[in-house]
Amino acid sequence: MSLASCYRASLELAEHLGLESIAFPAISTGIYGYPRTEAAAVVFEALEAWCHEHESPRSILLVFYAAEDARVFLSSVGR
Repeated sequence: MSLASCYRASLELAEHLGLESIAFPAISTGIYGYPRTEAAAVVFEALEAWCHEHESPRSILLVFYAAEDARVFLSSVGR
């Protein structure tokens, strides 16, 4: 399963369950070693596509274990 499909499947389930919000960690960037910069690009592309086509969940949060993860993800916003 690709990283983008992991996010999409989670969002589909959240929508199906009628959830108003969902939170994601930086999936696969820890022990699995997915490069954070690449992951950030995949994540933002997947989330942007989802938000253009769906109204639910209304709130999508990204949560990070380390400040460096947050820095990498935030620096890639809008690229």
